[in-house]
Amino acid sequence: MSAPTQQLAPKPTSQPDRRNELAVIRTDLANERTLLAYGRTALMMAGTGGTLIKFFGESPDMLVLGILLLILGLVMFGTGIARFQIKRKQINGRV
Repeated sequence: MSAPTQQLAPKPTSQPDRRNELAVIRTDLANERTLLAYGRTALMMAGTGGTLIKFFGESPDMLVLGILLLILGLVMFGTGIARFQIKRKQINGRV
């Protein structure tokens, strides 16, 4: 005769909770990567503007373009920070 097999009750798992937690972490990291992309873009715009002013400042067209790029770089950086803060609040469920 064979010994009766014992069935184990399924262990309660918090698998869906863990998946949700990992999804929130991935989303938060993606938000941080997006902020870094905004920062890189802003830095390149401002750097290009500064270079145009420094090396081609005697040309009025280049001076205007350089100043415009500097301003756009600052606006881009501000936009990135604002977007980051809004998305972070949404991710954490505070909106």
